[in-house]
Amino acid sequence: MKIIKFLSLALILMCLSCNDLISKDVFMFSYFKNNGEDGLHLAYSMDGLKWKALNNDQSFLEPKLSKDKLMRDPCIIFGPDGKYHMVWTVSWGENGIGYANSIDLKNWSEQKFIPVMQHEKGTRNSWAPELFYDDKEKQYLIFWASTVSDKFNNTRNQTEDGYNHRMYYTTTKDFENFSETKLFVEPGFNVIDATITKNGNEYFMIIKDETLVPEAKKSLHLLLSDNLYDWNVPFSDAISWSWVEGPTVTRIGDEWVIYFDQYRKGSFGALKSRDLVNWEDISDSISFPDGIRHGTVFKVSQKELLNLRK
Repeated sequence: MKIIKFLSLALILMCLSCNDLISKDVFMFSYFKNNGEDGLHLAYSMDGLKWKALNNDQSFLEPKLSKDKLMRDPCIIFGPDGKYHMVWTVSWGENGIGYANSIDLKNWSEQKFIPVMQHEKGTRNSWAPELFYDDKEKQYLIFWASTVSDKFNNTRNQTEDGYNHRMYYTTTKDFENFSETKLFVEPGFNVIDATITKNGNEYFMIIKDETLVPEAKKSLHLLLSDNLYDWNVPFSDAISWSWVEGPTVTRIGDEWVIYFDQYRKGSFGALKSRDLVNWEDISDSISFPDGIRHGTVFKVSQKELLNLRK
């Protein structure tokens, strides 16, 4: 009888352990390779440090939009509607971005071109769009970097090939109807690759100073705001070294972690902080699949990971 009770207890503990394992979230990373011509790649991590490619590092979704048919800088978030929503850069030179959604990250809706900058005839590009769900207004915020040829002429000669980016945004509740596109971040110099994270009652943005001349910046900076739509706030000093881009943020334990593309080195770097002020380089502690480029970190369930690994 004691043996039976012991075995029954052991079985219960095993089941509890399995249920606990299944309930834990897994870190997921959406990214592209090369020029983005083969589409969406996904990698996962149990600890946020060591990452493994899914699907033998083959694409989950082939790009169909624009003349270039690229899928660069894929950003994915999970919405309150139970769907994963993704936006991406479709081309080096377009006035819009790509959009699709999925319930399982394997089967995707028809790809849709959103002409977010069609109102600006001088638009040269629409790069690295990101998504953020505004739970107060119950709407999605979409923001990206664009160069408009006849705007901000005072900084036009500070970057490569006349690219002179500012951040713009629109909002939507259904990805069918969109608000008027507005200027989002204008610090008086060239900026790209913004990402937003909520921290209590505040928001923080990590963004790249894209200035090249008279002195190259190419570094990441932090902004704090209590208003999701107002970023007329001071820039922090650089929190990274130069020649990095594509930041994305997650929480590991009680620390914030920023991953970013060290595009000149062909590798990823990472920083961590408990207070958003003091940042520690942990690049030597992370490993990503070879060839990974600008993407987004998010979380999925263990069950969803198992489905992706089938």
